[in-house]
Amino acid sequence: MDTNNILLDFNSQFQMVESHSQLEEIRIKYLGKKGIVTELFLNLKSIDESQKKSFGAIINNLRNQITQQIDNKKQFFDDLELNSKLLKQKIDITQPIRKSTDGFIHPISKTIKEVREIFSNLGFTCADGPEIEEDFFNFSALNMPKDHPARQMQDTFYFANSQEKLLRTHTSNVQIRKMLENPNPPIKNIAIGRVFRRDSDQTHTPMFHQIEGFMVDEESNMSHLKWVLEEFLKQFFEVNDINLRFRPSFFPFTEPSAEVDIGYSNSQGRIKIGSNEKYLEILGCGMIHPNVLQNCKINREKYQGFAFGIGIERLTMLKYGINDLRMLFENDLRFLKHFGFKSYEF
Repeated sequence: MDTNNILLDFNSQFQMVESHSQLEEIRIKYLGKKGIVTELFLNLKSIDESQKKSFGAIINNLRNQITQQIDNKKQFFDDLELNSKLLKQKIDITQPIRKSTDGFIHPISKTIKEVREIFSNLGFTCADGPEIEEDFFNFSALNMPKDHPARQMQDTFYFANSQEKLLRTHTSNVQIRKMLENPNPPIKNIAIGRVFRRDSDQTHTPMFHQIEGFMVDEESNMSHLKWVLEEFLKQFFEVNDINLRFRPSFFPFTEPSAEVDIGYSNSQGRIKIGSNEKYLEILGCGMIHPNVLQNCKINREKYQGFAFGIGIERLTMLKYGINDLRMLFENDLRFLKHFGFKSYEF
């Protein structure tokens, strides 16, 4: 085992290395699975026990020297390659900025901004809440105990190994948090954000946006709720006459509860809001259930209120003539160019 000759041979060949590929070849030749230095370690088993330790140290030293030279050379080639790229790809920061003309604002963003502004003008404040929620705020406080069948309506995403942590199924969790923070109304608030349910087809998606609004004071009633909804929809759809139809329904957190249909007509293949020719469901609403007020430490004998929930995607599709919900999430530039908005239109 003449390690000196092996090192001399390596050095003579190493001086000829001029690329990454050549460096890899010499590494494999000496340090690979069947390399010269690797073979030396395999041959140790045939050496006398008294000499194994000294020869092992010599081979280790040989391997370390070769490895160090290869690593240094690799770093040299890496630096050389990087510097070459920097020279070729350098940016001239003195060049004038090119104005982008291809950016578009998504119609969902446009709708959220419009909704926020309209309700702000109607005197509502806006609050946000967590998307990862606890069972209490998403279900229990909203009059849905553990065995309540309404929980099955939500198609909830629960966290693994936990029935207490979930992705919120509605923005009503913000209503609960706001009422717990303000046990002495009046409160007038909306919440806009993402919600999650296990559903996907032409009119449903696992993630969508929802606005939830509510008002609590000593005198709120269904007529106030009806006026708020009518005023909002008039401003949003930019029409003077809105035809709404309230149908009795069931929600565990409101009593009485109603689903609201909006009148429309078909004009050249598009929905036109403001007629009473046909009706389309647009939202759910009702008077806040006394149990919900009690769960939020609000005196149910003194205060009452109303609440409503609207899908942002539904509003967007109706206003801008989008007939497939999935188009809103496919990130197709053709869709954005057709339905999107320039910054000055936002």
